[in-house]
Amino acid sequence: MTRVLVVDDSALMRRLLGGVLRAGGFEVSFARDGVEALEAIAADPPDVVTMDVQMPRMDGLAALDRIMLEHPVPVVMLSSLTDAGAEATLEALRLGAVDFLPKPAGAASLSIDELAPLLLEKLRAAAGARLRRSHRLTERVRLRAGLPPAPRPAAPALLHAPAQSPIPAGLPDAVPPGDPPGIVLVGCSTGGPPALDALLEPLPANFPWPVVIAQHMPAGFTAALARRLDKNCALAVEEVSRPVRLLPGHAYIGRGDADLILGRRPAGVVAMAAPSAPEHRWHPSADRLVDSALALMPAERLVGVLMTGMGDDGAAAMARLRAAGGHTVAEAEETAVVWGMPGALVRAGGASAVVPLGGIAAALRGWLA
Repeated sequence: MTRVLVVDDSALMRRLLGGVLRAGGFEVSFARDGVEALEAIAADPPDVVTMDVQMPRMDGLAALDRIMLEHPVPVVMLSSLTDAGAEATLEALRLGAVDFLPKPAGAASLSIDELAPLLLEKLRAAAGARLRRSHRLTERVRLRAGLPPAPRPAAPALLHAPAQSPIPAGLPDAVPPGDPPGIVLVGCSTGGPPALDALLEPLPANFPWPVVIAQHMPAGFTAALARRLDKNCALAVEEVSRPVRLLPGHAYIGRGDADLILGRRPAGVVAMAAPSAPEHRWHPSADRLVDSALALMPAERLVGVLMTGMGDDGAAAMARLRAAGGHTVAEAEETAVVWGMPGALVRAGGASAVVPLGGIAAALRGWLA
């Protein structure tokens, strides 16, 4: 039986979450704050932890920081749907949290029923998630040696990757006026924000193709994600909340709880938000993004990249993209936090290349150079 530690200072939330988790087949224990959580994890590490952000004595971010350095276990954060909550969530993902869920607000006893299926699914996926051993390794070593923390670099270091691209060459020559020469289409979910850091940070400001990203997230979180990526990357990164023309050197993040599709305007190809389609389970939908691109331009001018995430969103559409003559990259199993989406693409025979996370940016740079 999967064991979960619920960390929350609210007795009501502990009771509600405990009831949902026990009904879902989990063995549940509790901590009222970060101090109790650290003690419980040190004594008997659970399979997965749910962590509130705002708590007395030691808040969720401070506790998560200590957990990932001292006793790494998969952690799913419960975050409020506010700008501050979104920023805290992204910081938690940077520190090593596997995933997050919006915390029930208002009448928690009513909203917990709506949250329950997703909570159970995310915790099951997180319990089997692969924690990257290299993540914050230097900090862990210094802590165990009794050394002070090393200064944090101003920007994350670029990941090393093979110089040779595994993607076949063969770009089309004729491009309609106003169109970008091609488009990189990215899909990701659980573990996606840190993976997007690794993908986008090595790309130069003059990267010749726009990058369009469907990252599964609720509304309110994608704007904060775009701001953080824009700060850390040479590319200009923005959330798509209105029709925006696709330009080289730019990356576009789909708005949470909507879908991201491509269309054509007189000036060229645009990305735009669309109401989420009920036939797709996850939003922004990677399948719908890729299909909209295929309806707009030749497959030879498209590259699909499917990275870490539970489920199979994007796999079917990217398999169609490859069958039509385009190229696709699946993140390799050894680097994916959850090898659901890229694994589904590989099993469908739709991956032109299977590449570790640290090599995907170099593969794109080498091919388009």
